[in-house]
Amino acid sequence: MAAPDPELSLVAPVYNEVENLRPLVERVREVFDRKLSWELLLVDDGSFDGSTALIRQLAEEDGRVRGVFHPENRGQTNAVASGVRFARAPLTATLDADMQNDPLDLVEMHARLAKNDAVVGYRVKRRDDWIRRLSSRFANAVRNGLTGDRIRDTGCSLKLFRTEAIRSIPLFEGMHRFLPTLMRMYGYQVIEHPVSHHPRLRGTSKYGVWNRAFRALRDLLAVRWMRTRIIRPLPPGCTTDDRP
Repeated sequence: MAAPDPELSLVAPVYNEVENLRPLVERVREVFDRKLSWELLLVDDGSFDGSTALIRQLAEEDGRVRGVFHPENRGQTNAVASGVRFARAPLTATLDADMQNDPLDLVEMHARLAKNDAVVGYRVKRRDDWIRRLSSRFANAVRNGLTGDRIRDTGCSLKLFRTEAIRSIPLFEGMHRFLPTLMRMYGYQVIEHPVSHHPRLRGTSKYGVWNRAFRALRDLLAVRWMRTRIIRPLPPGCTTDDRP
């Protein structure tokens, strides 16, 4: 007899995070074992530091841990999309694998979901250096100004979605930064929730201030263009003369 689907799928993109994977799995167990049935999808995005082998080992040790493997590095949006595709639960959460997000915040986010389609986190006390914090504040202001949206922290990876809603959103490279805005563009209800943020204790960051600035600007302009061209699935006031 097949095991029932879990209540929550957690999706964590992984790129050379071998030192953080076991602590992440242990933290997920600690937070959710007595609260929700869960699965953790570790999406290996072409790692070469031993993460691939460790993901397979963790999956053998606990059947709730599942590995998804990219043969090469394809970027964070691709990793998120792969995890969402294989998620089995009606709710899907995204988080970083570097242990800077705390899965415990998802408990309150789950409680706040109610009739909404997504709850997205914003970091109240960022544990990054001042350059990263300042650049993030500037980027958030520019993104909100050009998209017409109001999201406090587009760079926060901790998000909770109804799986059917997030699967309905077309994704393009770099679009993981704009998921709340894209969902609102398609008529979904999105709310924000304050979350904690921890310093990175193991491994090294894959993102710098400058190595993503131009890509982020290009992606931002694409979202702005989409906002003016989008055709929603059912326009307001649409009717039919069909009879039963």
